Amino acid sequence: FQLKSVSGVGNLLFKRLIERFGTPAAALSAARDDLLAVEGVGEHLADAIRHPPRPAGAAAEIERALSRGCRIVTLTDPGFPPLLREIPDPPPFLYVRGELSGCPKPIAVVGSRNATAYGVETTLRICKDLAGLGFTVVSGMALGIDAAAHEGALSGQGRTVAVLGSGLDNIYPPQHRRLAERIAAGGAVISEFPLQAGPEAHHFPVRNRIISGMSFGTVVVEATKDSGSLITARLAAEQNREVFAVPGSIQSFKSMGTHTLIKQGAKLVENVQDIVAELGHFLKDEAPPRCETVSVAPRHRLTAGEAAVAAALTAYPVHIDDLVRRLAMEPGNLSGLLLQLELKGIVTQLPGKLFVAAGDDRSRTP
Repeated sequence: FQLKSVSGVGNLLFKRLIERFGTPAAALSAARDDLLAVEGVGEHLADAIRHPPRPAGAAAEIERALSRGCRIVTLTDPGFPPLLREIPDPPPFLYVRGELSGCPKPIAVVGSRNATAYGVETTLRICKDLAGLGFTVVSGMALGIDAAAHEGALSGQGRTVAVLGSGLDNIYPPQHRRLAERIAAGGAVISEFPLQAGPEAHHFPVRNRIISGMSFGTVVVEATKDSGSLITARLAAEQNREVFAVPGSIQSFKSMGTHTLIKQGAKLVENVQDIVAELGHFLKDEAPPRCETVSVAPRHRLTAGEAAVAAALTAYPVHIDDLVRRLAMEPGNLSGLLLQLELKGIVTQLPGKLFVAAGDDRSRTP
């Protein structure tokens, strides 16, 4: 806390000082000439480091963290995420609720807050499969794709890490408090911000460098052309990490960002095997992933017509005009069948007359 409290010592310079002197205490007690040898340290800053202010409230913050069941992990701590330590501007310390050191092979999965049914279903499946292979799913616990990423990992009995843009005592969004508890029970909820810090807008782009920085690669599932997820993808590329993107419908503005990433060289992802193909050298003796296509799970008896329409649907959005051509049906008849399937919970309609399957089991009874 004391070294970080020196005016002029940001994350980048903090890392340089640690690389040069080993610990914050050693940097604070270093000779003036040794400090001046560090890039970015001038005479005034060297004097400030040698005579640092006493950080107000530091002891109380540490005591509060311990009383809240949190730990403060420093950059020099063995439990600090090793990949995060490699980026140019790692946080000097992290507030951690849960267990961070037992989260192997981290992979980030991020995307739109206003996700489509297709995006959520795809994220759940990919993250469940990643968890089954021993990967740790890292995300930001936002609404939409982030929440689905954590839920998918939890459903696969795996570990997941949530990186917050607020303090650990100020869970955001508030409706995810229970999700945060479930994540911390087997993984970790972390933040570089003080315990009671609010979800300020400028926190989230800063937070994103941690999501990408602690991960081998970043998967973007859905993103508009202006999505914050693209910031995470850009940071991952700058940190020399892999970037993946899940394609969507060319008619969906929520996939414009992911399609742009693919055009720029991101690896196209249809299932977890596409991720493992790029990161396979991190796997050792694990069994190959079991990849499934999303299909329907009707709880009702279907007519022959309904079964034919249901069989034509997957997790990938299909326009009604394409279904008309594929099934050779009259538009009016097809619309009626789609309505019945939607009422039975077998089909989900998306904006733009797009339809996707809503379940997981292919068994149908005509």
